[in-house]
Amino acid sequence: MTHKKPHLPEKTCLICQRSFTWRKKWERDWQQVKYCSERCKRQGKKSLVLA
Repeated sequence: MTHKKPHLPEKTCLICQRSFTWRKKWERDWQQVKYCSERCKRQGKKSLVLA
């Protein structure tokens, strides 16, 4: 049984510019999600410190 999920919202990661889709773990705070992964999140914090 396969599930197709074409109706899920998408965003673009601020660091790597890749698109990523909604995940269940982001259900409560989807509006605040900016990064596609922990790696991009850490990289974003590094760039804020260096600036």
